[in-house]
Amino acid sequence: MKGRWFGPPADLPQNSPAQPSWTLVSAFTLALLFAAATVLRFLFLARKPFWFDECFSVVIARLSWHDFLRLLWWREANMSLYYLLLRGWLHFDSGFSPFFIRSFSALVSLATLPAIFWLGTKLVDRRVGLIAVALMSCNAYHIRYAQEARSYALFVLLATLSSGFFVAGLREPSSRNRWSYVLASVLAVYAHLYALLLVLTQWLSVRGLYETEMSSSAGAGPRVTMSAAMRRAWIWIGVATLPLLAFVGKTGAGAIRWIPRPGIHDLLDFWEHLAGNDGLPLLLLYAAACLAAILPLRGLFSLRAGWDVWRRQFLLLWLLFPVALTLLLSLARPVFLARYLAFCLPALILLAAAGLANLRKTWMTAICLAVMLFFSLQGTLSYYEHDFDLERDGSEAAADYIYDHARPGDGILFHIAEARVPYEFFGSLRSPGAARTSLSGSAAGPEIIFPRHGDYFDYRDVTGNPTSEFVRSVSGRYTRVWVVLMRNRELTKNGPGQPDATTLMLQQILAESFPQIERVQFPEVEVEIYSKP
Repeated sequence: MKGRWFGPPADLPQNSPAQPSWTLVSAFTLALLFAAATVLRFLFLARKPFWFDECFSVVIARLSWHDFLRLLWWREANMSLYYLLLRGWLHFDSGFSPFFIRSFSALVSLATLPAIFWLGTKLVDRRVGLIAVALMSCNAYHIRYAQEARSYALFVLLATLSSGFFVAGLREPSSRNRWSYVLASVLAVYAHLYALLLVLTQWLSVRGLYETEMSSSAGAGPRVTMSAAMRRAWIWIGVATLPLLAFVGKTGAGAIRWIPRPGIHDLLDFWEHLAGNDGLPLLLLYAAACLAAILPLRGLFSLRAGWDVWRRQFLLLWLLFPVALTLLLSLARPVFLARYLAFCLPALILLAAAGLANLRKTWMTAICLAVMLFFSLQGTLSYYEHDFDLERDGSEAAADYIYDHARPGDGILFHIAEARVPYEFFGSLRSPGAARTSLSGSAAGPEIIFPRHGDYFDYRDVTGNPTSEFVRSVSGRYTRVWVVLMRNRELTKNGPGQPDATTLMLQQILAESFPQIERVQFPEVEVEIYSKP
C-alpha cells in the first residue's frame, strides 16, 4: 500500500483500458482541429479595445518588484500567478502591443486542448477526448477569454490539469500523480481563488468511490492508509494556499462588493454563454448531449458508484456544484459572476462529448457534432462583432480624448484611484520608450493631482478616494481641472443608481472655483472639465 493515495474500487481500472489504435485519420483530425483553434483564437485578436481590467493586468506586471509584491499582498493576490507569468511575457515586448499582450492568453487557451483530450481519454476513451477537442476548439466562451489579458484562460487550463491528475491518481495511484495533482491544484488557486470550488468538488466526488471500496475492504488497515493519503494531498493544497487564504481573511469581501445579486436571467445567460454564445438552440443541444451521457446509467445518484457511473457523477458535480454553491452564498452576499466560473467549461464539454459518443451509430454522432460545431462557429462569429458577457468600458477613448485636448497647466483628478490605471497605460502607448522605465509622465497630459504619491506610478496609486479637504487645497492651483469618473454609481437592485458621495463632493467643491463645466460621456466613463472664465 506504500505508493497508494487513492483507493479505487474493484471495478475501477488500474491502468488505461485498451484504446483504439491511432490512425492517420485520427492524427490528421486532431492536427486540423488544433490549427482551426489557433486561427479562431488569433483572428481579430487586437480588434476589441483594451478595457480597464486588461490595463490593470499590464500596469501591475510592469511595476518594480517592490511595488509589484506590495500590490499583490495589499490588493491583487487573487490572480497573482497570472500577473507573474505576464510580467515575464512582457519582457519580450518593446511597445505594449495589444496583440502581443493578449497572445499569452491565446497560447494558454490552446494548451487546454491537449489537456482536455488527455482528461477525456483518462475518463472515457480517446474518442471522447477527440470530440471534446472539437467542441472546445470553437467554443466562443473559451475563445472570448483567450483574447483577453486576464487570468481566465490560465484558470481553465490549470483546472483541466488538476482534474486530469486527479483522475490519473484514481486510476494509477502513484506519488507522481499525487504531487502533480497537488501542484496543478495549487497553481489553479493562485490563478483564481474560485479554483478552491473545484478542489471541494473533487473531494465530494471521491466519497462515492470511498464508500464502494470500504464495503469491499476486509480489514481496517487499507482503509486507514488510504484516508491518510487522501488527507495528505488536500492538506498540502491547503498549506500551499495559506498565503492566499490569509489575504482573503485580511481584505474580506471588499474586493468583490461590486458584484450584483444574480437573478434567473443571469443564470440563463451564464449557461447560454458557457455553451458557446449562440442562444437557446445551442444550449439545448448541449443539454441533450449531456442527458445522453447520464440517462442510460443506473444509480447515478448513488454514493456507492462504480467507475462507469462515477466518472459521469464527477463531471456532473464539476458542472453544477460550483454554480449552485455560489448562487446559494449569493443569498447572503453576491459572489456569483459568470467569468469566475469559467472553470466549469471543461466539465460541460466532456459531458457533452461523452453523450455524443454514446449514440448508437457513428453517423448520428457525426451529424450531431457537426450541428453543434456549426452553431458554435456562429457564436464565435457573433463574438467577433460584439462582446456577449460584458460591455467593455470606454477607458481608451476617454484617455485619448484627455491627451488630445489637454493644455499646459491643466490638472487631472480621478474619482477613484484605480481609474488612473488605464490613463497611464494608454499614455505609455503614446511614448513607448518612456514606458520602459516608468508608467508616469510617459505622454504629455494634465498634471496628476490625485492619486499621486510620487513622481512615478506605484502600488499606492490604485487605492483610495480624494477627500474634500484635499480637493479644496489644490483646486486653486490650476486654470482647468479634468475629473475622470468611473464606477461612480451606487448599486441598487435595479442596477446603477445615483452618483456616489465622492462624485457629489467633487462636483460641489470644484464648481465653487470653476464655474464652467463641460462633460463628455464614454461607455462606463465620464470626463468632466472644470475651467475658469
